[in-house]
Amino acid sequence: MLSALRHSLASTRRVAAAYFLASGVAGGQVSAFSTATPAVASLLASTARRPSAAAAAYCLASSKLMAVSAFSTATPAITSLLSDPTLLGDGVSSGSDTFPVVDPGATAAQFEDGSAIIATVQRMGREDTKDAIDRARAALPGWKDGTTALQRSNILAKWSALIKENSHDVATIMTLESGKPLHESLGEVTYGTSFLDYFAAEALRPSSAGGGYLAPSPFATPDGAPRGRIMAIHEAVGVCALITPWNFPIAMITRKAGPALAAGCTTVLKPSELTPLTAVALSILAKRAGVPEGVFELITADRALTMEVGDEMCTNPTVKKVSFTGSTPVGKLLMKLGSDTVKRMSLELGGNAAFVVFEDADIDLAVNAAMASKFRNSGQTCVCADRFIIHQSVEEEFVAKLTEKVKQLKVGHGLEEGVTMGPVISTLPVKNIGEKVNEAVAGGATLVCGGSALEDISPNYFAPTILRNVSTDSLIWCTETFGPVVAIKSFETEEEALALANDTPTGLAAYFCTKDLSRIFRFAGALENGIVGVNEGIISNAGAPFGGVKESGLGREGSIVGINEYLETKYVFLNT
Repeated sequence: MLSALRHSLASTRRVAAAYFLASGVAGGQVSAFSTATPAVASLLASTARRPSAAAAAYCLASSKLMAVSAFSTATPAITSLLSDPTLLGDGVSSGSDTFPVVDPGATAAQFEDGSAIIATVQRMGREDTKDAIDRARAALPGWKDGTTALQRSNILAKWSALIKENSHDVATIMTLESGKPLHESLGEVTYGTSFLDYFAAEALRPSSAGGGYLAPSPFATPDGAPRGRIMAIHEAVGVCALITPWNFPIAMITRKAGPALAAGCTTVLKPSELTPLTAVALSILAKRAGVPEGVFELITADRALTMEVGDEMCTNPTVKKVSFTGSTPVGKLLMKLGSDTVKRMSLELGGNAAFVVFEDADIDLAVNAAMASKFRNSGQTCVCADRFIIHQSVEEEFVAKLTEKVKQLKVGHGLEEGVTMGPVISTLPVKNIGEKVNEAVAGGATLVCGGSALEDISPNYFAPTILRNVSTDSLIWCTETFGPVVAIKSFETEEEALALANDTPTGLAAYFCTKDLSRIFRFAGALENGIVGVNEGIISNAGAPFGGVKESGLGREGSIVGINEYLETKYVFLNT
């Protein structure tokens, strides 16, 4: 299996690095970042003007891209339909360099005539990144030392409240640029703001900046009495670069920015060029909440400029920490770039999660957990279950019930009523998923359902797919799929299941289902993963530490551990 993986990485490393860094690397005049087209503008108005998400989808399908300059804003006739048109900025200044943002769920005809473009966004490069870092450095003393923990906490809480107040608009923007169904986007608004709420509270605790602890002194006076005091004081790391992917356009930002700002750090954010509009909206709402200029800077770059932006973030000596979520090859590259200046790194990288079902499991519960883990965001999450390891005595029942559930999925545009699975992010992943499925079938796997692109809907849709008898040497098994494919292999013994689950260089998430309490502790302890779900398929939350082992990354996000990633501990000895 590992030889197949090495072969795959050797042939795709350059493509993967370029794609994922472009989809995930990170301030400035936010109001001039984007120009919304009629498509996105009309859809944001659907909350007030139309009774259903289906009507919003109709607006997208029927809208036509106006013949306007890429440097112009949408017309007042369009922006007047928005519940809050300014969430997408005031428009890119005339003469600015821009790049387009497209709706991945658009039809082939819309891609052909250009109406799949939902906005144009300012194109920024190395010099813009240097300027943003300089602004973050200038703002650092005032934010780190010129505010109290309570002030920073209140600002984070206000930011969260404003996002919630604009939840439908923000969710609609997210669905348009990422493709996920609207109900998932609304769920992500709740999930994303939970990090701001959590770290608003964490800012006030002794574990945050300004806190610390006292320890007994080992030194003594001539007469034997204790001499001096040992103080350990938590301080903000400094300027941080935050590099986020496209698949969670809100949560990956707030999970990094929440603890960074709570700790007193200033930040420069680079979102994916595929989903920059959500970041623009969050940046505007941050300023409305009272986040000062320079504290939460935003860099928007297209794929061509992403490499130089990432290089500047990782090599600029002003930046003291880089937090990245994305692919393992790109994470390794960022580590190398940051090594000359010995930057602190938080890396949440790729996975290839196992989902194990034991013979004593509640099969209905296991199927529900599998559906939640696998098909959320069309299988495009780093903690999605990829490799399904099912005990041979329950495999038939599991596959039959899972197939029934999969066939109930409604695939379509994320703003259409009742849709439960949207597109994948672009045409290239559709091609790659199809090639993996075909290779697995050629190698002996049985195709239970799905298995092909849904070109009748759009170029970016792939049918939810189930494969049985999958070879462990196939690419669908030994590499992360990032698509709606269930790859199944059966097992006989617990030892065999454990060996299959751990047979991967990554170690982000794993899942298993059993009723045996002894097995729960034994198997969870033996899994080589940073996150383990038992009888559950969705386990991420703000209060839990999120991160991987092996080649799935360094550090943790969320929980009390998450704020430590943005703190240095200074030792002060006070001779009294």
